[in-house]
Amino acid sequence: MKMYILLKASVPDGFAPVIAAHASLACYKKYEDDADMQQWMQGIFKKVVCKVNDKEFENAKKEVKHVVLTESALDNQEVCIAFSPRTEYSKQFRFFKMWSPSSEV
Repeated sequence: MKMYILLKASVPDGFAPVIAAHASLACYKKYEDDADMQQWMQGIFKKVVCKVNDKEFENAKKEVKHVVLTESALDNQEVCIAFSPRTEYSKQFRFFKMWSPSSEV
């Protein structure tokens, strides 16, 4: 089982770690009584963080059991989606790119 966290590609690198951390916690709090979440918490609670474009972000919002996060420092824009853990995701998740910094630090 794994939790997917999708960050919009427009999110500045410096915000990404904090937003991903908030997303993981927000998703846990929203679904903490869900059987899949409880099973995931009993294991290694794997997370996958991906960078998505605006179209991918909007399409992903159609999936079930997720939480969308906004960022006040970025004009309250939607910046991230975290999905309650599950064993199987829809086909679109296979094509999302893993998040990595856009620039060198």
